[in-house]
Amino acid sequence: MESLGALVGSPWIYAAVALSVLLDVFLPVLPSGVLVIAAATAAATAAADVPDILVLTLCAATASVLGDLVAWRLAWRGGPRLDRAIARSRRLTRAQERLGTTLVRGGGGLVVLARFAPAGRSLVSLGAGAARRRAREFLPWSALAGLSWAAYSVALGYFGAHWLGATWLATAVSVGALFGAGAGAAFLVRRRPLPSEAP
Repeated sequence: MESLGALVGSPWIYAAVALSVLLDVFLPVLPSGVLVIAAATAAATAAADVPDILVLTLCAATASVLGDLVAWRLAWRGGPRLDRAIARSRRLTRAQERLGTTLVRGGGGLVVLARFAPAGRSLVSLGAGAARRRAREFLPWSALAGLSWAAYSVALGYFGAHWLGATWLATAVSVGALFGAGAGAAFLVRRRPLPSEAP
């Protein structure tokens, strides 16, 4: 806890947040959201000059988009091996079809919603690349998703600290709210029918 507290109050927090958010598209178990909230909680204290709320938000959002683009590009270049791996999974195949149709129709709300769901970001980014969706179809929605997630996470930590004090309790409540949003997003993603299944 002391090491995390020291990191959160230093300029290195930006590098830690960027790296964690960038990599959690491949390793969804990384606690990037928890780290963003902890940094925002520290920033809410009057004595804290580092991190800055705006810089923290932009750092997390930019890393989110870059991670999405790396995953998208790797899936795009995956070739037949990745196609075969996706074809073996009915769930991945259906998700790829859903995402492809959604992006073509300009309804990228699924991309934004999936950013909050556990592993949703990974599924969407890899699915968009495997479906050979162009950057102009995917990138704007990825940017909106990254900015929405970063702003929400930072706001949870910042306002949670103002309301509950800059304590670990405030961080825990904010993290609980983040996980609650993720559970809600996962539920909505699962319930959203494919276009062919819509009434």
